[in-house]
Amino acid sequence: MSLNKVILIGNVGRDPEVRYVTDNVPVASFTVATTKRGYKTQDGKEVPEKTEWHNIVLWRGLAKVAEQYVKKGTQVYIEGELQTRSWEKDGVKHYTTEIIAGDMQLLGRRSDNASSAPAVAPAAPAQNNAAPFAADGGSDDLPF
Repeated sequence: MSLNKVILIGNVGRDPEVRYVTDNVPVASFTVATTKRGYKTQDGKEVPEKTEWHNIVLWRGLAKVAEQYVKKGTQVYIEGELQTRSWEKDGVKHYTTEIIAGDMQLLGRRSDNASSAPAVAPAAPAQNNAAPFAADGGSDDLPF
C-alpha cells in the first residue's frame, strides 16, 4: 500500500497563471507559502520563522475557479498529490516538484477574496482533474 497526499493551508504568493493546453483544457499554476512560526527555546535561543514555497497546479474546473477568484494573498486550503517532473534545456537537466491539486477551498473572510467568491471550490470528478500526462514524473513537452 502507498499514499501520495498533501494538505496545505497557506497564502497565495502570486496571481494564478492560466494556460490552455490541448483541446482548450485550462491549467492554472501559482505558489502558496506556508510559514512555521519562530519561537524561543527553553535555554533562550531564538529560532526564526521559516517559510516554505509550494508550486500548485490546478486542472480544468479548479483552474477556472482559480482564474476567477484566487489572487495574491488569498488564503487557500489545497489538497492534492506530489509530482516531480524533469526536463532538459541546453544540455542541463532541470527538476521541479509540484502539488497537483484535486481540491481547493478559499479561506479567510469573504472580503479577503474576490467579490462573490464561493466558500468552497468544488473539484471536478477525479478523472477530469488528472493531469493529461503520464504519472511517471513528467513530460518534456509541457509549457510550464
